[in-house]
Amino acid sequence: MPCPVQHNADGIPILHAVPEDVQADRERLYQEGPLTRVELPGGVRAWATTHHEAARATLNDPRLVKSVDHWADFQDGKVTEEWPLMATIPTDNTNMLALDGDAHRRLRTLTASPFSARRVERLRPRIERLTARYLDTLEEGAHEPQDLKSGFTFKVPMGVIGELYGIGEDEYVHLGEMYAKLFSGTTEPGEHLEIYGALFQFFTDVVARKKADLDECDDFTADLIRTGVESEDGLSDTEVVVTLLTVVAAGHETTVNLLTNVVRALLNHPEQHELLKRGEVSWDDVIEETLRFDPPNNVMMFRFATEDVEVAGQTIRKGEALLTHYGAATRDRAEFGDDVHVFDPKRSRGRHISFGYGPHICPGAPLSRLESRIILPMLFERFPDLELAVPDESLEVVAALSTNSLKEFPVVLRPGG
Repeated sequence: MPCPVQHNADGIPILHAVPEDVQADRERLYQEGPLTRVELPGGVRAWATTHHEAARATLNDPRLVKSVDHWADFQDGKVTEEWPLMATIPTDNTNMLALDGDAHRRLRTLTASPFSARRVERLRPRIERLTARYLDTLEEGAHEPQDLKSGFTFKVPMGVIGELYGIGEDEYVHLGEMYAKLFSGTTEPGEHLEIYGALFQFFTDVVARKKADLDECDDFTADLIRTGVESEDGLSDTEVVVTLLTVVAAGHETTVNLLTNVVRALLNHPEQHELLKRGEVSWDDVIEETLRFDPPNNVMMFRFATEDVEVAGQTIRKGEALLTHYGAATRDRAEFGDDVHVFDPKRSRGRHISFGYGPHICPGAPLSRLESRIILPMLFERFPDLELAVPDESLEVVAALSTNSLKEFPVVLRPGG
C-alpha cells in the first residue's frame, strides 16, 4: 500500500511516489509550509514550496533556473540519469523546459504561433468530431461498468494531439502508451532513458516525413519545421523533435487528468452538479474550481538556485533543488479562504496557478481549457445520469509523483438500464 506523508529521522517529510490519500497529503504538506525540506525517492533531498505566494514568487524568480547545470547533486554525481524521477527533468539545451533567459524566450517565441487563440480555435470542429466519435464507441457498454479514462478521457485528448501534429491514429495511440510508461514512478532504473530514446526516434521520423512533403502539410509539426526553413534563427530539426516530444508530455497528461477530475468532482458533489444543470454556475466555473480543488499536476520539478535565495525566512542554498507542490498550494487559506477543502465553483476568492506561473507558464493551457469546454458538456449531454461504478475511496492513483492521475475511472454511463 502507498504511504501517507511520513518524516525521516531528521524530521523531513518524505514524498512517496504514490500518496495514499492525495487530498490529505496536500493538507499535511501545506501544514509544513510555506517552504519545507522534502526527501524524494532514493533519499534525494530538495526544497518544496507548499503555499501559494511562495510558489508564485519562486516560479518568477530569475535566480531559480531550470538548467541542471546548476544542480549540485546532479553535477556531483549524487543523482544520475538513472534516478527514477529524471524522466520529469529535462537535461538538454534543445528543450525549452530546461532553458532560461534569452534562450528560453527564443524557443517560446518560435513555438507560440501554433498555440495562439486563433490556431487553437481552429481545432474546435476537430475536437467536436473526435468527442462525438468516442462517445459513440461508449454506447454499446453504456449500461455496464467501463473505464471512462481509457475509453474516453484519454482517447480524445490523444486524438487532438494527433490532429495537431498531423499523425495517424495508430501512431498517437502508441504515443500515449509510451508516455504513460515514461512518467510512471515505478519504471526500472534506466528504463525511462530507453523510452525517451524511442520517443525521440519516433518524432525524428515524423519530422523527416513532413519535411519531404512540407507544402502539403498544415499542422503544428509543419509550422515548427517552417520556422527553420524561413529564418536563420528558426528551429533546428532537433529542436523541432524535442518540442514535439515536450508538448505531448506537458499537454496531453494535463488534459486527461483535468477531464477525469472534473467528472469525478461533479459525481462526488451532486449539489454542485445541480447548480451547473440549472445554469447557476458555468462550465468555466467548474473547470477552474477543479483546477484549484484537484489540479491535474501535483508536483513540478525542479528549479535550481544560482545563488543563495531567501524564501519565507529560509535559505535555499546555491546549487539546491526546489520543487513546486501545486497540490499543497491549493490548500492555502490566505489565497482561497478557510473552506479550501470544499469544492465550490462559485468561489470568487483566489486565483490558482495550476498551469504554472511566470516565464514557464504552460503554453498549452488555452488548448487544454478549450478541450475541456467542448468535451465535458458533450459527455454529460449524452450521458446525463452517469455515475461511479465503484466507491470513490477505492479509486487508485497512478504511480507518479508529479501528476495527479487515476489508474482507472470505472463508471456506468446509463445506470438502471
